[in-house]
Amino acid sequence: MTAIAMVDYGALPAVQITAPDGAQATVTLYGAHLVSWKAGGQERLFCSARSALDSSRAIRGGVPVIFPQFAERGPGLRHGFARISNWRMTHSGLTEGAAFARFTLTRADLPAVLARAWPHDFVLTLRVTVRGPELRIGLDVHNNGSESFDFSSALHTYFGVEDVARVRIGGLQDAPLAVGEKIDQIFSAVPGPITIDAGGPTLVLTQKGFHDAVVWNPGAVDAATLADMEDDEYRRFVCVEAALIEPYRIAPDSAWHGEHTITLA
Repeated sequence: MTAIAMVDYGALPAVQITAPDGAQATVTLYGAHLVSWKAGGQERLFCSARSALDSSRAIRGGVPVIFPQFAERGPGLRHGFARISNWRMTHSGLTEGAAFARFTLTRADLPAVLARAWPHDFVLTLRVTVRGPELRIGLDVHNNGSESFDFSSALHTYFGVEDVARVRIGGLQDAPLAVGEKIDQIFSAVPGPITIDAGGPTLVLTQKGFHDAVVWNPGAVDAATLADMEDDEYRRFVCVEAALIEPYRIAPDSAWHGEHTITLA
């Protein structure tokens, strides 16, 4: 079985990663955006039926890469430029039964308008690895400039569920968290694994480097205002994000590594 294949996802070129056991992930070069993860014979992520798939705007669903700022917490674009930039696949292969692909974005890859707005020399590397019931996403930030810079980051994961009202999230507070109609909540200094119980197999989330977690669902009222989401699609996902909310200062010629691992238990 071929580990790596180039495919189209809508109008976007994408990389399909297939492990020897059949686990599969698809990543668009636009945004290095993980748009599909199939494990246990099922799709585990959500992507909106109304999402633009032509690079005209960020993809609604999957796993957007948030960098260098979270939401409006900074002077730049909301959630940063990484999710709307064209990345390059720089390495791929098989290792110990897992299939992986590595994607890279540098300041030189940015359109001139974004490069002027972000005057720091950097290299971002995203590595997506699949095997059996496990998905691993690693993000590296390297400052190869002459001055320090601050950044925030998140892997804004949209998990597909049958009914968001049935979702219970463990590991964030004393009692399991019910999503309800609408939620947008940051949990700082998450101590250990997070679990998502939505009526099927439990998802276990572990993270390194990303100290925080964000839980988000727009609910019915806010979903109706989103042009790239059907009114009732909010029922079919919950976002549980591995995040680094407070800006992290990275020195010249230094690197930061974050990792987000999702396992079907």
